[in-house]
Amino acid sequence: MSDLLATLEVNNNAQHKLLSQLARIAVIVMAAAIMALNIRVFVRNADLFPGGATGLTLLIQQAFDMFLHIQLPYTVLNVAINAIPIYIGFRFIGKHFTLYSCVMIFLTGFFTDLIPPIPITNDILLATIFGGMINGLAISLVLNVDATSGGTDFIAIYFSNRKGMDSFNLVLGINAAILTCAGLLFGWDKALYSIVFQYVSTQVLHLLYKKYQKHTLFIVTNYPTEVCDAISAASHHGATIMDGEGAYEHCPRGVVYSVVSSAETHKVINAVKSADPKAFINTIVTNHLSGRFYQRPTD
Repeated sequence: MSDLLATLEVNNNAQHKLLSQLARIAVIVMAAAIMALNIRVFVRNADLFPGGATGLTLLIQQAFDMFLHIQLPYTVLNVAINAIPIYIGFRFIGKHFTLYSCVMIFLTGFFTDLIPPIPITNDILLATIFGGMINGLAISLVLNVDATSGGTDFIAIYFSNRKGMDSFNLVLGINAAILTCAGLLFGWDKALYSIVFQYVSTQVLHLLYKKYQKHTLFIVTNYPTEVCDAISAASHHGATIMDGEGAYEHCPRGVVYSVVSSAETHKVINAVKSADPKAFINTIVTNHLSGRFYQRPTD
C-alpha cells in the first residue's frame, strides 16, 4: 500500500511539473507575441528605439537600410546581439532560465519578421506611451515565469542576484547610450521620444514585477514565536523578536521584525493573520538593504 501511495505521489509531482512547464511556455509564447505586435504596431511605425537588444537590433537594421540599402532580418541579428547576454545567463543565472529566455528571444524575432506593419496612429506621443506600456507588460509577463526577453534584462538580473537589489534602473542608464547613437544618426526627436518610451516601460515593469523589491514588516502580536514560524514557512525568511509594551494597557507585547520580497508580502501577511488574527501589521517599502537576505534561486 505504501509503495502504491509513493508511486501516486511521484506521478502527481511529475504531472504538476509538466503542467507548470506547459503554463510557463504558454506565457512565454504570449509575451513574445505581444512584444512582436508592439514592435510592428507602435515601435517601427513611430521609428522608436526601445533600448536593450531590441533597440540595438532596430538601430542596426535602420542604419543598414538607410545608409547601405541592405535589409537585415530581425531574428538573426537579434540572436547574434544576445549571444553574450545568453552566455552570462548560462554561466551565472540559471540554465533553465536561460533556455526559456532563448525561446522568448527566438519567438519574438520570428513573430516580428512574420507580422506585417500595422499602423494604428500617426501620433508619435500616443505610440510612445502605449508602446512603452505594452513593452513593460510583455517583459513583466516573461520575468514572472522566470525567463527574460534577453539583452540588458540578463545584465539587470545578474546584478540583482549578486547585489540583492532592483537593478532595472541600471538598464535605463545602459539604454541611454543606445539612444544617444540613435539621436546622432536619425535625429534627436526620435531619441527623446524613445527615452519616454523606455521610462514608461520601466515604470510598468516596477509595478508588475516585484521579485527584487522588498517590504519591511513590523508586527505587534501576543504570539511572536508562532508569527515567526508562519513567516518562515511562507517565505523562507527569518525574523527578529523584540519585547514591547502596549502604551494603553501597559501589557507586554511581542514585536516581530522581518524583511520579505514584495511579491511575497500578501502571502506572508495572510500567514501571519492565520497565526494571530489580532496581529497589528505595519508594512514599509524598503529602498536599500545590506546584509544576508534569502533570494529564491532562479531556475
